[in-house]
Amino acid sequence: MVDIGSFNQLKIKKTAYFGAYLDGGHQGLIPISAVDLPIGVDAGSEISVFLYHNSDMQVVATTVRPAAQVGHCALLSVVEINSTGAFLEWGLPKHLLLPFNEQKSSLKVGQTCFVYVFLDKYTNRIASSMKLSRHLLERNESFKVHQSVDLHIAARTDLGYKAVIDNHSLGLIFESDAYLKLRVGDYVSGSVKRIRADGRIDLYISSSKSEVDEELSGRILQHLRDHGGSSRLTDKSPPHEIYKEFKVSKNKFKNALGGLYKSRRVTLTQGSVKLAG
Repeated sequence: MVDIGSFNQLKIKKTAYFGAYLDGGHQGLIPISAVDLPIGVDAGSEISVFLYHNSDMQVVATTVRPAAQVGHCALLSVVEINSTGAFLEWGLPKHLLLPFNEQKSSLKVGQTCFVYVFLDKYTNRIASSMKLSRHLLERNESFKVHQSVDLHIAARTDLGYKAVIDNHSLGLIFESDAYLKLRVGDYVSGSVKRIRADGRIDLYISSSKSEVDEELSGRILQHLRDHGGSSRLTDKSPPHEIYKEFKVSKNKFKNALGGLYKSRRVTLTQGSVKLAG
């Protein structure tokens, strides 16, 4: 079985004047252009190819890697708009369709939009959607707190940033945890901060497997020693100042600082942290 909109390992059935035909199983013979064929392959060779429909709705193969496959997201540019919808540049000769009913707002040529790529079950054609909640899970079904995840920044919100988690779920990075300058389309590593009562997922940018990071605690103590036993970096400091010094989120810093306070290794005063004793 072959998958439209994904890479498949297919065998060259026979060569032709334009390139070759691949064995597409139930899809029959699938053409591939000579410019897409790796050097030295012949009938019987297996190659990795991406399958999509050309302008005549014929399944064709290419070795070119598009900006996104079915089941993935990408930040793409609008190159054309007609009565069907918008068309996006994704690296293939035939542009990617973004139907009007999958758009969240009207678009203009030259704009970029963050979309999810899917295979339309009614037309069997590859399309895209700005309405991520139609295609991705918004409530937890498998994640655990502190689990490491891959994040794709999808949108800026009033609370922070919406992110796609491991290509199949949506979560939120709060502004206070956004210690890096994030842009829509960025890929970052992260972890699950909290799973709310309604199943929605809150995220950290950097992974955290324990509430108190001992290595970070050691660096905080050394920072205090290097500055005469006192520092104005506290749990009230702006996230970017904390990151500049310790390369961690504000929440990780607060956890480590809280652990040091509970173990009586530091004292906290308004506007400063001091070594105890």
